[in-house]
Amino acid sequence: MSAEHGQDIVCAAVSSACYMAANTVTEIIGAEADAAATDGYMRLDIKSSREKAQDILNGLYLHLTELEKQYPGNINVIITEV
Repeated sequence: MSAEHGQDIVCAAVSSACYMAANTVTEIIGAEADAAATDGYMRLDIKSSREKAQDILNGLYLHLTELEKQYPGNINVIITEV
């Protein structure tokens, strides 16, 4: 549940899922991408192999929206595309 910084399991679950998705896109699929994470936000700008990365991102979205249902006061999933 929600707790002090470093003890929050929701934050840990979200962080782990996001890093796994970003690493899979860049290291396993080999897509050219730029990622940055700060203060509860993560940005993943995929520059190549977008179609290959889409399944990974769909899985991440599913995982995060399920966490949002379980912990509605602790996570808000917002997806933006440029």
